[in-house]
Amino acid sequence: MAHRPSRCYWQARSFRPPQSGPPVTDRLRIALAQLNPKVGDISGNLALARSALSDAVAAKADILLLSELFLTGYFPDDLLFKPKFVADAMQAARDLVADTAGTDVVLVLPTVWLEKTGLHNAVLVAENGQIIATRLKRELPNSDVFYEKRYFVAGPLADPVIIKGVPIGIPICEDIWHASVCEHLAMRGAEIMLCPNGSPYWTSKQHVRKDLVRARTAEDDVPMLYLNQVGGQDELVFDGASFGMEPGNKLVFQGKSFETDFIVSDWTRGDNGWTCASGEVTELTTTDEAPWLACVLGLRDYVHKNGFKQAVLNLSGGIDSAVVAAMAVDALGADNVHCIMQPYQYTSEESIKDARECAERLGVRYDVVSIQDPVDSALANLAPIFGDRPLDLTEENIQSRMRGLLMMAVSNKLGSLPLTTGNKSEMAVGYATIYGDMNGGYNPLKDMFKMEVYRLAAWRNSHVPGDCLGPSGEVIPVAIIAKAPSAELRPDQTDQDSLPPYPVLDAILKGIVEDELSIAEIVAQGHDQALVERIERLLNIAEYKRRQAAPGPKLTVKAFGLGRRYPITNGYTDRVIG
Repeated sequence: MAHRPSRCYWQARSFRPPQSGPPVTDRLRIALAQLNPKVGDISGNLALARSALSDAVAAKADILLLSELFLTGYFPDDLLFKPKFVADAMQAARDLVADTAGTDVVLVLPTVWLEKTGLHNAVLVAENGQIIATRLKRELPNSDVFYEKRYFVAGPLADPVIIKGVPIGIPICEDIWHASVCEHLAMRGAEIMLCPNGSPYWTSKQHVRKDLVRARTAEDDVPMLYLNQVGGQDELVFDGASFGMEPGNKLVFQGKSFETDFIVSDWTRGDNGWTCASGEVTELTTTDEAPWLACVLGLRDYVHKNGFKQAVLNLSGGIDSAVVAAMAVDALGADNVHCIMQPYQYTSEESIKDARECAERLGVRYDVVSIQDPVDSALANLAPIFGDRPLDLTEENIQSRMRGLLMMAVSNKLGSLPLTTGNKSEMAVGYATIYGDMNGGYNPLKDMFKMEVYRLAAWRNSHVPGDCLGPSGEVIPVAIIAKAPSAELRPDQTDQDSLPPYPVLDAILKGIVEDELSIAEIVAQGHDQALVERIERLLNIAEYKRRQAAPGPKLTVKAFGLGRRYPITNGYTDRVIG
C-alpha cells in the first residue's frame, strides 16, 4: 500500500466553510435509520422515513441518514425504466425534504434523482425544508446481483457537504469499494464519512464489510458510519448490521443483525479529529446462526410483502421438510403454518410417525391426505398408453406431481403460500421433480447444501435465535436427523441409490459451483474422476429445472439464479485430457 499522509496533513488541507457561513461545531449527534423498506412501495417507504425523522427529532439528532435508494426500495430493477415511477419517487423525496422544515435535523436522503446528465443513484441533503446539496453515486456495481449501469449514469468525484459547519463525505455503497472516491473526499477535507448502503447478506459478508471499512478509515484517517438496510427482497436478504468505525480499527458502535434498528451516536472533535463519545456495540450474529436468520427473515418478508399471511408445505418425515417447517414457524408463528403429510404405499410408518411428531412439537396444523387413490387412478387411466413397459421413473414422478397438485389446491383454496423444500445439493443434480415437489412459491433451502441442512437442524434444536417465533427445545426429532434420506417413491429407496454420500456430493458441487474448479482440479482433491464427470453432467442438464424453480434466499456468492447463470442449451463439456 502506498504511503498515506498523516492526519495533520489532512487537517492542513481541509476545506473549511467561509467565516460568514454557519459556525463550525465540535459536537454532532448522528442517527442511522436501519429500516426495512419494500421495493416499489413509495408511499409506505415515505411513511417509514417520516417516522424515522420524528425519531431523530425526538433524539435531538443533528443528522439523520437513511439507507440507499430508500424511497424506492433497493433494488427496483426495471421499475426504473417507468417514468411515472421515477417521478413519483422524486415527488416523495421533495415531500420528505419539506418535512425537515422547523426541525434541527439535517436529512441525508438516498434516492433516485433525474438530472440533465440522466438518472442517478443519488443522495439529497436537506435542511429546514430545502435541498442544500446533491451527491451522485460515482461507482456503479455491474454484477450478477445489481446491474446499476443498466439504469444509472455515474456521477463525478464529489466534494464533501457542509453539514452544521462540518465537511462530511457521502460515498454511496459501491463507492467505498474504490479507494479513489474516499481518498478524494478526504483530500477535499471530509472529516467524517457517512455511507448509505443496500448490501445483501451472504456467508461472511458482515466481516467482509468490516475489513473494507477498516481499510478506508486507515487509508484516509477519517471515521466512517456505515448504514445498511434490513429485510428480504425476492431472493436477497439484507442483514442490517450497521456500524461505525474510527481509524485505528476501533469499532465504536454496532447495530443489530437481521432486525430493524435506530442507532444514535454522539461525536466530538478534538485535536486528533472526530471520535465517538457514545455508541452501543450490539453483538453480531454468529456464523452458526446467520444462515438460519437469513432464511427466516427472507421467508417472513416474502410472505408478508406479497400479501400472504400463512404458508403450507408437504411434511414428509424427512430432514428438509422438517427444517423448512421449523423455519416457517420461526418466521410466521405456528398458527400460520400448515403441514400436510401425503402418504403412498411406499411411505414408511417411520416417516408418518416422524412427520406427526415434528408437527406436534412445532404446534402447527397437521393433516394427512393420502395420494393412494389418485395415483392409482392415474396409473389405471394411463395403462392403455403405457402398455407392458416396466415401472421406471415415470411412476415415481406421478407420485411427486400428485403431491404437488394437491398442495397447490390447498394453497388456492385457503390462500396460503406453498413452500418447496429441495436443498441446493438436490437442485444442483436435478434430484427433484419439476411440477411435483418443486411446486411452490418460495424455497428457504434453495441455496443451502444438504450437509448444512443437517447442521442447522441440530443447531436449531438447542437454540431459539433472534426474533424467531417458534418454540425452544428439540423441535426436529432426532430420528429425522439420524435416518438415511429417501424420497420414498419405490420400495426400500434411499438417496444414495442414485447419488454419492452427501458429504462427497457437497464437496464436489462446492468445487464446481462455488469455486468454478475444473474437473481435473477436483479430481486432484481426491475425488473419483468418473464420479466428478457424472456430477458435472447432472448439474448441466438440470439447468432447465432450476430456471423454473421457486425463488429462495441467497446465502452464498454462487446461488443458483442470482449468482450463477449458465445456459440451458450448453455444448461445453469439461473433460480431463490425457
